[in-house]
Amino acid sequence: MSPRLNSSSDPDATTGSWIIRGILAGAAVAGACALVTLRRSAKLRSQVVGIIPARFASSRFEGKPLVPLLGKPMIQRTWERAKLATTLDQLVVATDDEKIAECCRGFGADVIMTSESCRNGTERCNEALKKLRKNFDIVVNIQGDEPLIEPEIIDGVVKALQAAPDAVFSTAVTSLKPEDASDPNRVKCIVDNRGYAIYFSRGLIPYNK
Repeated sequence: MSPRLNSSSDPDATTGSWIIRGILAGAAVAGACALVTLRRSAKLRSQVVGIIPARFASSRFEGKPLVPLLGKPMIQRTWERAKLATTLDQLVVATDDEKIAECCRGFGADVIMTSESCRNGTERCNEALKKLRKNFDIVVNIQGDEPLIEPEIIDGVVKALQAAPDAVFSTAVTSLKPEDASDPNRVKCIVDNRGYAIYFSRGLIPYNK
């Protein structure tokens, strides 16, 4: 998996082999994404926080963060992997559920309680960020159901953002498997020959309507 940058400030990006491969093979977004806060300039992107959003009342899989995996809850597995990332100055779990909060505190995680009204992980991360006592330049949204996430992916999206002053968002992509091409749960992405994202879609790109 390699980090790719998303930026809307590159209208003259050339269409090269990355585009061709992207159209033919596709790409899937995976694991973690990073955002730049609007607090400071792009030259000062040194303070980084990782936030793991987790909720209990999921319509598709209620209580998923607490599901045991080889003796440990999924959320703990994800937290332990994220802790291995070298670019994070702080790592917190953002949740609206006391059962998840109690579990996380039990294995040593910092927890930020958020509202039940958050519609998705991004909103939960945003609310948690506002409650943190320290200001951060980069926020990494780490999916709570990624117990095998590679720390290098987290470091990759952070370093990619630090290296591109015109980018405000970075995410990780990997080659799309043919059997996942028609799966709407696999988000597809096309990148240009510099690694900047051009288009995201849950359908194939281009899509035959």
